[in-house]
Amino acid sequence: MSDKLVIKDLHVKAGEKEILKGINLEVNSGEIHAIMGPNGNGKSTLLQTIMGHPNYTVTHGSIMFNDLDVLNMTVDERARAGIFLGLQYPKEISGVTNSDFLRAAMNATSKEKVKLFKFIKEMDTNIRLLKMKDDLAHRFVNDGFSGGEKKRNEILQMMMLKPKLAMLDEIDSGLDVDAIKLVSDAILKLKEETGLGLMVVSHYERFFTALKPTHSHVIVDGKVVIEGDDELVMKIDQEGYD
Repeated sequence: MSDKLVIKDLHVKAGEKEILKGINLEVNSGEIHAIMGPNGNGKSTLLQTIMGHPNYTVTHGSIMFNDLDVLNMTVDERARAGIFLGLQYPKEISGVTNSDFLRAAMNATSKEKVKLFKFIKEMDTNIRLLKMKDDLAHRFVNDGFSGGEKKRNEILQMMMLKPKLAMLDEIDSGLDVDAIKLVSDAILKLKEETGLGLMVVSHYERFFTALKPTHSHVIVDGKVVIEGDDELVMKIDQEGYD
């Protein structure tokens, strides 16, 4: 079954300020949508609104995912429906190990309880794939992590949870060239295995070159002003938004 996110005429406020002013967007299984635009024009707001961040109020429009009304769902219901957000600024959770956090999240989003041996094997495999430290499972979530480690930890969570729709908010910032290749390869591997649909916010052509977006959207002043494919990414990288 193909998964589909449909956003129609979405208007969103933060306090009294209107940030999104009529966004229309569709994302299907297996598609990679590059979300671009100057800072402060609504890219992160769009992703966080889809996930259900309480700071944002939808004043008009709709968000549907597989015929479910996303705006009437709690954040945990959205996660159980298969929506995932990789954060631009991941939080530290002292006292909770990565393994406990991930297994609890997987049990909360899965119909069947995750078997311990299978969980350990899969987590170890993905840790090695992302070239993270061997003791990651026993470290507290993002506690004492570098910026790059935090971003790779978000990708690890995505790989373990296997969502239907993943939204990545500047997940490449803070990563060096080698880490960008590792992360992009892991994202593409998961997409090929599961048919994952992706919405990716980034300012770097290098990351999009690795991911090869099927669709590109430029958001300026809360509106999608131009759309295209991966060639649009290269054009903007060379010429800028003006």
